[in-house]
Amino acid sequence: MDNRIQNNKIADLLTGQQVTRAPQPTVEQREKLGADFRAVLQDRLKLSGHAETRLQSRNIQLEGDQWERVMQGVEKAAVKGAKESLVMVDDVALVVSVKNRTVITAVDKQMLKDNVFTNIDSAVIV
Repeated sequence: MDNRIQNNKIADLLTGQQVTRAPQPTVEQREKLGADFRAVLQDRLKLSGHAETRLQSRNIQLEGDQWERVMQGVEKAAVKGAKESLVMVDDVALVVSVKNRTVITAVDKQMLKDNVFTNIDSAVIV
């Protein structure tokens, strides 16, 4: 049995290393992102704070039709009984809580290489 700690933040804390956080978006950036997002999806899909930070820090900008495709992917996953799904739209991967209709995190094409997605039970490519 592997006893290594898989969570890097916890491992860093136990070894006494400093845990760094991603820079938080400014109020203006959050408001702009939130306004664009709400206008497109009309409260059908939410962004977690973590997802907002990832979208900003990785400079991921999805257009209205892309967000609509994400929502269609979430609906397809829900029909199949998925709980946590990886939704791929163009060059962006989003991990979405299907039950809560919440985007948990976002990864762009550059970060996809050598990345492992855990805690998902489905993947949808839209």
